[in-house]
Amino acid sequence: MNHKELKVWRKSIELVIEIYKLVKMLPKEETYALSDQMRRAAVSIPSNISEENGRESDREFLRFLLIAQGSNAEIETQLIICEELGYISNEQLQIAFQLNDEVAKMLKMFIMKIRRELEAQQKANG
Repeated sequence: MNHKELKVWRKSIELVIEIYKLVKMLPKEETYALSDQMRRAAVSIPSNISEENGRESDREFLRFLLIAQGSNAEIETQLIICEELGYISNEQLQIAFQLNDEVAKMLKMFIMKIRRELEAQQKANG
């Protein structure tokens, strides 16, 4: 399956766009710190999901999905930091928090599916 057909990939692209909008609201002193880290973590999610293309095994793909899951957790932490520091209001953050939560749930379900497939393959191979 092409990664562009995956709902989780599409939703993670939406999250990237929202993060890019939010980092524009951060103070200039955060340009090379928090905002840069947020952009990298956000971009990492769909990038790692797209690693599915050309992968030889579900085991390799699972590793990239787990990396995407870690980046998703980073985004949540960074959004909380923005909120706690008063850089961005809770109202402005809600869309990003919601998208991040949706991506987290989708990744969790996708990872569980791949793990079940790997277990089934292991049982079938003895």
